[in-house]
Amino acid sequence: MEKLTKRSAPVDRSPMTLKERIYLPALLKGMSITVGHIFKKKATVQYPEEKRSFSPVFRGLHILNRDEQGRERCTACGLCAVACPAEAITMEAAERKAGEQHLYREEKYAARYEINMLRCIFCGACEEACPKDAIYLSETVMPPNYTRESFIYKKEDLLIAKPKNDTQA
Repeated sequence: MEKLTKRSAPVDRSPMTLKERIYLPALLKGMSITVGHIFKKKATVQYPEEKRSFSPVFRGLHILNRDEQGRERCTACGLCAVACPAEAITMEAAERKAGEQHLYREEKYAARYEINMLRCIFCGACEEACPKDAIYLSETVMPPNYTRESFIYKKEDLLIAKPKNDTQA
């Protein structure tokens, strides 16, 4: 009967030589590898005392940006929700009322804006799709949470107090 795979290798059953029976050369070779690793740089980071440096292209928590006057940039166009491959973004649009010009930039704004971080894959497609630069991924690591509801970030959680200028990017 022919074997289905060629993965099996024949076992060498020839008697061991004197060098193999002594085990000393193999033991010395193993010890030299061990001693060589002692003097190499450690890969472990002592976390609370030392912080790991991230790549410049690291994508962390989402932020809803404001303009220079402190108004919300998001116009609820929905392009970020459409571009999201994980369908993690949901939003509802509303019309700006009279006297709310200091709060919203355009006539239409996002009355409800939520990102489900359990579904988000941090791909950055929402950031690329936004025509108003309203959303971007910051360099902040997502904090640990213990309930599913705390992973759904609402508009109030995503808005920042001071705007991000193009020079800060």
